[in-house]
Amino acid sequence: MHKLIIVIIVIIFIKIITPEANAVPMDSSRFKIESANVEIAGGNKTSTSYKLADTVGQLAAGQYSSTGYVVKAGFQYLHSIIPFRFSISDINIDLGTLVPGTPSTATTNLTVYFGGAGQYQVTAIEEGPLKTQSSNVIPDTSCDGGANTCNESLAKVWSSASAYGFGYGMSGNDISTDFIDGTYFRPFPDRTAAESSATIMTSINVGKNRQSTVTFKVNVSSIQPAGSYQTVINFVATPSY
Repeated sequence: MHKLIIVIIVIIFIKIITPEANAVPMDSSRFKIESANVEIAGGNKTSTSYKLADTVGQLAAGQYSSTGYVVKAGFQYLHSIIPFRFSISDINIDLGTLVPGTPSTATTNLTVYFGGAGQYQVTAIEEGPLKTQSSNVIPDTSCDGGANTCNESLAKVWSSASAYGFGYGMSGNDISTDFIDGTYFRPFPDRTAAESSATIMTSINVGKNRQSTVTFKVNVSSIQPAGSYQTVINFVATPSY
């Protein structure tokens, strides 16, 4: 009997990008200010009928764009109206008892709220292949093979009942474009093989309730040793501002 359990770990990083900027120095015997300008006020104001984020004293406050750049000047562009949030609907994935030549699937939903001026991304990596305590391994999938050979950064069709292994597919918002439909899968990168995490969701756009579905899939042959197979999938969500 083949029993399969996947445990998911969620990590959230906050990334603030601070590029080099030229500033106007102002100093005296008691202070030194290095800034392009001094804002005399700025913040969030609320009442029963309004909510206002403003900047007073900023030179040319506002959003300006041209080919190759976007400038957002002022306090309000540093304030995220939509706080960053990341959640996973199910962090314990049980693919049940496996039948050789009969693929088994299970899903979990990823949800992102993002309101920053930069972008966000969600990456994934497995902490090792699916294996038993006695080190029997279910290898990562290569999909159907031939022209449909997938890898950690490229999804391909996996529909053959004689194509074995473990992998995942994606559907929904902000996912990689190589997940064309429900037949396209990838293997997870393997940390024990010194592979880099794969980006599975990313966007520069502000959004609420951005959802995608991860479909875990496993298929084994008749010679796969029986046992309880487990691994850990590590999802990392990172916003930048």
